[in-house]
Amino acid sequence: MNKEQAFKGKSELIMALEQLEREKNIKREDVFKTITDSLVSALRKYFGKTAQITATMDPETGEMLGFLVKKVVEQVFTPELEITLKDAVIHEPDAKIGDEVNIPVDIQDFSRIAAQTAKQVLIQKIREIEKVKLFEEYKPREGEMVTGLVHHLAGRDIFVDLGKTEAILPYSEQIRREHYTLNQRVRAIIHHVDKENKGLQIVLSRGSVNFLKALFEAEVPEIAEKVVEIVEVVRDPGFRSKVVVKSNSSKVDPVGACVGIRGSRIRVVMGELSNEKIDLIPYTEDTVTMLAKSFSPAAVLSVKVIDKVSKKALVIVPDDQLAIAIGREGQNIKLVSRLTGWEVEVKSEGQKVEEAKKTNEMAVQDLLQVDGIGAKVADTLVKMGMDDIKKLATLKVEDLSSLQGIGEKTAQKIISGSQKFLDSLQPAVQSAVAEDLENKEVQKNEPEETENK
Repeated sequence: MNKEQAFKGKSELIMALEQLEREKNIKREDVFKTITDSLVSALRKYFGKTAQITATMDPETGEMLGFLVKKVVEQVFTPELEITLKDAVIHEPDAKIGDEVNIPVDIQDFSRIAAQTAKQVLIQKIREIEKVKLFEEYKPREGEMVTGLVHHLAGRDIFVDLGKTEAILPYSEQIRREHYTLNQRVRAIIHHVDKENKGLQIVLSRGSVNFLKALFEAEVPEIAEKVVEIVEVVRDPGFRSKVVVKSNSSKVDPVGACVGIRGSRIRVVMGELSNEKIDLIPYTEDTVTMLAKSFSPAAVLSVKVIDKVSKKALVIVPDDQLAIAIGREGQNIKLVSRLTGWEVEVKSEGQKVEEAKKTNEMAVQDLLQVDGIGAKVADTLVKMGMDDIKKLATLKVEDLSSLQGIGEKTAQKIISGSQKFLDSLQPAVQSAVAEDLENKEVQKNEPEETENK
């Protein structure tokens, strides 16, 4: 090879490195180091593991040089690491005892295996550099919405071409009712970015709440400008979502802003989500109101807090709204519970009336056991909320007779009859207590009897 041919080859190498820097955004300095490291690795295999070797590369011409590094000594004991002064001055005329000299080696004399090793190391290093660059580019973009094309399918997972790299849309992050084909356009958010042993992994998502938030931010300027805020989101991807929104301006209706003129904005979001139903709920700090509005699209008649500490509530809806309030397979009520953190029981108005009727009938039957209380009086007492026999026994005649439909004589009979009824229960209560104590004593002694046998 003459000098002109060598120069041409070196120029092509530099051009290739410039293209690598331009297309892969990898600095030439990093590639130079990779090449020289791979050259040292190949030389070491050729000259031995103990040999000290350096390599350089001219950044202008791409010329590569390799050197064995040896120490100048009076007497050589380790030929791989040492050299006599007589031999050293051949390479460096100013060399002295104790100096280190660089002895050029002919890199063209490498075996084919050594050259192949250098190439493999170079490819691996370039991939590692590229992986780091891509990670640094995509990691800060977690939560950002991107668009790509379906490159290939692997089982239920989808691999999406983002241009610079490939991302995965796993089955767990898909909208279940959707089906994908090759080269189909896919819109998703960057869910998370990880560095793995096999390479960079960019995980996309269409089923997360963050994707829905990103869609609203893209379609509703008020959300992008922070005038309207998304407080909370729960999703059953592809079927129904509940989105709590609030306005930071008294002049802007948060629900209206998200819906748009004649539903223009909400339709775009729903269309991207395979017509997923979206319930927009205005934020309020009042728990009862929040629970009622969370059941949208069902209308709610009343909300009763059963236990504030354990967050349990009873919601009453019209008869024709019960199925809507519960949802298919309990979907709506489950989303309400996830959204509010409350355990909610839903009943129709008819069910509530029927239960109240049964409760009143049982209360009437209990009162009829008392002497002096007939069916009419029992019904009156239940309607007045006076169905507790213990409480009736402690009332005064004037208190009871103040109720509409109950005179003094009737009141006296009710009080007297209630007291007698409670007195008649005392022996039975005492007997039950004694029997309970006796059973406990028998249970206590049973293990000892068994042991004695």
